[in-house]
Amino acid sequence: MLLDLRIQNYALIEQLELRPSPLLNIITGETGAGKSIMLGAIGLLLGNRADSKMLFNTERKCVIEGQFDIKNYQLQDIFESEDLDYESQCILRREINPSGKSRAFVNDTPVTLEALRKIGANLMDIHSQHDTLLLGDGVFQLNLLDLYGGLVPARTHYSSAYRQYRKLETDLKALETQAAQASKELDYNSFLLSELEEARLDNEDQEGMEQEVKQLEHAEEIKYKLSQTLHGLRDSEYCATGSMKDAAVLLGQVSGYADAFKELKQRLDSCLIELHDIADEVETAERRTEGDPARAEELQARLTVLYNLQRKHQRRDMPGLLAVREELRQKVGSVLNLDKEIARLRGACETSLNQATKLANRLTDSRRKSFPVFEKELSALLADLGMPHARIVVEHKTGPLAASGSDMVNILFTANKGAQPQTLSKAASGGEFSRLMLCIKYMLADKTALPTIVFDEIDTGISGEIAVKVGRMMQQMAHKHQLVAISHLPQMAAAGDT
Repeated sequence: MLLDLRIQNYALIEQLELRPSPLLNIITGETGAGKSIMLGAIGLLLGNRADSKMLFNTERKCVIEGQFDIKNYQLQDIFESEDLDYESQCILRREINPSGKSRAFVNDTPVTLEALRKIGANLMDIHSQHDTLLLGDGVFQLNLLDLYGGLVPARTHYSSAYRQYRKLETDLKALETQAAQASKELDYNSFLLSELEEARLDNEDQEGMEQEVKQLEHAEEIKYKLSQTLHGLRDSEYCATGSMKDAAVLLGQVSGYADAFKELKQRLDSCLIELHDIADEVETAERRTEGDPARAEELQARLTVLYNLQRKHQRRDMPGLLAVREELRQKVGSVLNLDKEIARLRGACETSLNQATKLANRLTDSRRKSFPVFEKELSALLADLGMPHARIVVEHKTGPLAASGSDMVNILFTANKGAQPQTLSKAASGGEFSRLMLCIKYMLADKTALPTIVFDEIDTGISGEIAVKVGRMMQQMAHKHQLVAISHLPQMAAAGDT
């Protein structure tokens, strides 16, 4: 419920404060007096786009503030979702600078415009002439009929199932496209993989083979130089081991004179042992080194296979080639896995479609039951507002599943006795449209949780006794919702509490 509305520096308003009644409030005046300016200010408070051209004084900022009593409307979850403190009285504020920039606040906490719209939509329902035009739209009509029939929970349940089905359907199509592309590449990838598998890459020591080839190709040189090394270490008259042995004998002769000499002797003995070991290993290597052209040719052929594969796959070494093989294994294997996943998704999609269809059929049955009740009640209300021969028919068709179900509706209307009902755009005048919308809002008053309803010239095209009846209807609505109505009719003004 709106408790207080303050407007500063907006359009024709320099300063205004309004404290509306909890019942029916009428804002009246002659055409052009600026009644709808207040509606524009409320729209800004609820998150509409701002324009600096609407400032009364273009050198000062515009401030619009509304205080609401929300303790009876279960809005705690909405405040929590926006990370705002919930209080039983809520203050919305919108500030517009001369530059056109605007700021929004909820209980003095800065919020985004989207957050302001989200909260504002739960505080006020503004009915304008645009909404009256929307009444001719089938989607808008279906929304009204679902609200009237209390079918919003069932529709929400269906919509959730439908979204799940559409997601599975989208996933399935994407996977089928992926599988088709993978199938095109399967033959080529299978060929590449077969080539790598035949190369037997596991446990292959490329570096070891390269070293062995070098040794085989230079076997004669290696054998000669190892022989010369052995000659210098052990097998010549003045070999290294002989000279070191003589030196060790000499050091041994003086080791009794100083500990340092003894230590040097020990170190030289260690070196002599190491030198003998080196000479033995050189001898072994020299003895084993033999030329083997056949082995060298075999290794070179094997390396050529590896080099060609590495060039083909743009890899420098064996780990890179093994990574390519693993990637190809996954690609080839994934085609089979994709087929399994596609089969699984098709099953899930069919199950989900069946569930959505089942819920859509239930929703259709419930809607069909509510249509005659809607037609009867709306026709009776229109009769009370000066259209005794008015007849409402809900034209209903079913089609493919959509976001709102499988139903398509069109509210048909005639105000004349014996005439066939037609679409609202063809059959209803401006005044009849307004009365239709008012009656529908009246019917929905028990079914909507909006604290405050605002009507902008809902009385268009009516006068006299009908205007009095419209005023009475709005008085009855005001016992369930706070109402604010903008009107130029004295009969409407007389019906208001303020």
